[in-house]
Amino acid sequence: MYQQMIFVNLPVNDLDASKKFFTELGYTINPQFSDEKAASVVISDTIVAMLLTKPFYASFTKKQIADATATSEVLICLSAESREKVDELVAKAVAAGGTESGEKQDHGFMYGRAFDDLDGHTWEIMWMDPAAIQG
Repeated sequence: MYQQMIFVNLPVNDLDASKKFFTELGYTINPQFSDEKAASVVISDTIVAMLLTKPFYASFTKKQIADATATSEVLICLSAESREKVDELVAKAVAAGGTESGEKQDHGFMYGRAFDDLDGHTWEIMWMDPAAIQG
């Protein structure tokens, strides 16, 4: 059965530093789709973050590249399997040089936190009670 995938393309200032950051979060780099201009970060079987040097990123768009440390261009939200996994991933991100972003969201059936990566892209990590999803 076909599973649709998402490839999130993000401009980065320092490709090596960004690769190190995401591997410290527990993700892997797919060398088949990585080189000196891009790194393919495998988040899951259906989610890939493509980290692109700014000149390479610019070759895909005529628009100005946003400075994610000053402007919000996207909020990326990933699911987590538990509240503890939310906290664990945010802690890893902060330890790897990211910064916690925004306030903790705790609605009982839904729990989330966020961090900014080395380039200021905001990653929200969210857990939702499976019973709330079905009901």
